[in-house]
Amino acid sequence: MADCDVARRAPDGGLCASATSLVASRHQAVATRGGHPDPCSAYDRCSYYCQRQARPARARLWQAILARMNDRPVTEEAADPGGEQPIDPRAEIGEFLRGRRGRLRPQDVGLPSATRRNRRVPGLRREELAQLAGVSVAYLTRLEQGRGPNVSNEVIDALARALRLTDSEHAYLTHLVKCQRRKTRMPEQQHVRPAIRELLASMEGVPAYVSGWRSDILAWNRTAAALFGDWDAVPPRERNWARLLFLQPEHRRLFVDWKSRAADIVGGLRLHASCHPDDPQLSALVGELSVKSEEFRRMWAGHDVRENNFGVRSLRHPLVGDLTLSFETLPLSDGSEQSLTVHHAEPGSVSAENLRLLASWGADAAVPQSDLRRL
Repeated sequence: MADCDVARRAPDGGLCASATSLVASRHQAVATRGGHPDPCSAYDRCSYYCQRQARPARARLWQAILARMNDRPVTEEAADPGGEQPIDPRAEIGEFLRGRRGRLRPQDVGLPSATRRNRRVPGLRREELAQLAGVSVAYLTRLEQGRGPNVSNEVIDALARALRLTDSEHAYLTHLVKCQRRKTRMPEQQHVRPAIRELLASMEGVPAYVSGWRSDILAWNRTAAALFGDWDAVPPRERNWARLLFLQPEHRRLFVDWKSRAADIVGGLRLHASCHPDDPQLSALVGELSVKSEEFRRMWAGHDVRENNFGVRSLRHPLVGDLTLSFETLPLSDGSEQSLTVHHAEPGSVSAENLRLLASWGADAAVPQSDLRRL
């Protein structure tokens, strides 16, 4: 933690003498051993520090330190706390396994319960997970330290069973492992097919929209605009569920069940990040939200993975009041990794009548952003 103390005393404007000396001493020590600077440990401390401070200037300070340790100039991109590096699948595997191991108790998996004095940390011990999964402790240690070999499907399945992973978590772990084996293909730029746009337009009275793998809102119909707000007035870059929910108070107030909705978005981003760890826009989105929103940062650090494709949402609309709507999210089968989300109300309910009013008003009922701010 001594290095972090240096960062706390550094002025917000740039590197102080102590920080510069720290970097220089690291370079000299590594050069003496005939190696190259390894920023991994410093990066871990940077992540630890930023999670607790979330001060953009101090985050830029640590980015500058890491840049100098890598012998590269401190560019605007390097100093920008939102310029997130591509996700490292090996490191993600280790963090995910440690987190899921920590949430289980021995009695949850059929092992004898242990007293607190016998355990320094909660959760399963590494030896216990290795026993349940049928792998060696040394092998599991390498996996959790991000330096494990290629993992077979059999080992993935065994770990998933031992850790009681959900289907989404199992898929997340599988995607991370596959990313180690080959370079993932970056999806093409998100374009909604004309036939899908025509389908949206034909769904009068039903709020529906198409979103992409980064939670971007790509297309919608008039009833969706009446329900969620005038998305045409939102800049395309900001037309993203994660940015709207975590950075726009008016959209946060629109959702009565905001915590559940936000957790769904973060869990979905985690799942898609495992499929596209080299996606610079997704990494930048995560980096931006991690700096600007403490709640997002805490949720992201939890490594919760989910893919909630159906359920119920509660909203408080400024024109018609409360609505309780069921939703279904259907993946499009064209390889675009886009999905169609449709909302509907229980027939004969107050929500159904309120939704009918919104649909009848159509485009005229689209809530301006100024009205949403008064929620």
